[in-house]
Amino acid sequence: MRPGRSSSFFNRFAKRTARAAGKPMAFFLAVIIVVFWAVTGPIFGFSDTWQLVINTGTTVVTFLMYSSCRTPSIVTPKPSRSNWMS
Repeated sequence: MRPGRSSSFFNRFAKRTARAAGKPMAFFLAVIIVVFWAVTGPIFGFSDTWQLVINTGTTVVTFLMYSSCRTPSIVTPKPSRSNWMS
């Protein structure tokens, strides 16, 4: 695969992911998942495995969101030092 093509695919994927994650539906979906996980706590006896599920899930999602949202095509440029001084 050509470097430009895979980079282009990743940039499109990252832009779509960032756009989708910023919508209210993504927030509500996350809330529903956490509430479902909390409700199942008594069923699983609040076991270590039950806790590991949410810890692993949030870690993976955080890593993927950070990685995809940090692509140069999405991140807004930082203001230059001259803009701060004026």
